[in-house]
Amino acid sequence: MTTETERPSLSSFWHDLPREGKFLLAVVAFEFVGTGLVLPFWVVYLHEMRGFSLEVVGLLLAAMSAAGVVAAAPGGMLIDRIGPRLTMIGVLTSAVVGQTTVAFADDLATATLGIAIIGAGFGMGWPTSQALIASVVPSRIRSRYFGINFSLLNLGIGIGGIIGGLVVDVTDLTTFQWMYLGDAVSYLPSLFLLLVPLRRIGGPVPHPEEGDGPAEKVSYLTVLRAPAMGTMTALMFVSAFVGYSQLNAGMPAYSRAISEVSTRGLGLAFAANTLVIVLLQLVVLQRIEGRRRTRVIVVMSAVWAASWGLLGASGIAPGTAVATFFVAACASVFALGETLLQPTMPAIVNDLAPDHLRGRYNALTAASFQSASILGPIIAGFLIGHHLHLEYLAMLIAGCAVTAWLSAVQLEPQLDDVANGIAPAGADPVTPDEADLEPSQLREL
Repeated sequence: MTTETERPSLSSFWHDLPREGKFLLAVVAFEFVGTGLVLPFWVVYLHEMRGFSLEVVGLLLAAMSAAGVVAAAPGGMLIDRIGPRLTMIGVLTSAVVGQTTVAFADDLATATLGIAIIGAGFGMGWPTSQALIASVVPSRIRSRYFGINFSLLNLGIGIGGIIGGLVVDVTDLTTFQWMYLGDAVSYLPSLFLLLVPLRRIGGPVPHPEEGDGPAEKVSYLTVLRAPAMGTMTALMFVSAFVGYSQLNAGMPAYSRAISEVSTRGLGLAFAANTLVIVLLQLVVLQRIEGRRRTRVIVVMSAVWAASWGLLGASGIAPGTAVATFFVAACASVFALGETLLQPTMPAIVNDLAPDHLRGRYNALTAASFQSASILGPIIAGFLIGHHLHLEYLAMLIAGCAVTAWLSAVQLEPQLDDVANGIAPAGADPVTPDEADLEPSQLREL
């Protein structure tokens, strides 16, 4: 006899969240207001205000992602050695230094240095923040934390983008400089928290020892061979390739080159994306609580495939309001998929990771994500630039199918009930028919 899986109400989340988790969550929106200030204007600032060619700007932005990939591996080892708190202090400091450097980068060498510092910080920031969160937030509410964190992140970026759009003036360099300095300042509250009220969290976790001998040295190859981590790393790469790398690069390129959507129309599409996340993330969290995370990823893959179909429809009537509508619809539907992704994949990784290797586990998946962020725009640019836009869409939809297959067929048998989100740590296993997310339930959203 089975019983219905209990789904705690979101109103209990704040009560269940430890004091340290409340502190961490409290500064997310403020920090990402700074990110939103500069995120839409990198190309404008580097090209129009600093005079670098578009080719050079493209290389600089690619170098930012490349620096993240390079920094991820040593960052993961550093997290496991000194703990996520001290590592995050270094990440936040590098962000302040990098954004300040870019604000005054009037030559290529200075711009390259600032962007490399920012990129390395980003590459280390993801695994560090995931490890820090996992060190203070219990497994049973971690999915909700990751989802709410993502909603606040997008709220901050949206507010920052609005402020940036009102402040920036392409005839006045100082308006751009103030925005980059504002981004640098936005990291200071998080630094204060880690240095003062949260100074006792996120320390290094001792490695388990076998008898009286030294602790075993663990390589990334060992982590990759750990149960489910090979599949999880592949899943992270494929989902990032057909997901975020295309939203940030492929979709704008397709919209401009094929659908002939205006820059204002693109801005509306990204605003719709942010709005959907902010409005629906909490609702989605309630619907997926206690469901198999692998099945949630399958539904996410179907949602993303539908969003790329809408992008293809935007090319039917290029240069019209209809094209703009379909691009905005693409971004909005994609956002629904994002609300399914964020509470699942990070939670799986951190439920798989032993405490003393949490840095390496998160760094491995972060490097996979960053690698897709480099490769995705290159392939998208080649296919769209050579008028192979139908092949481009077919590639994305096929990639969504691969994502679903990796999750449901490969990953699900490799996960226990805790990692798959259907049982808290130490609970009795849940029978398969209690935790399946059926596509019909998506309509309830």
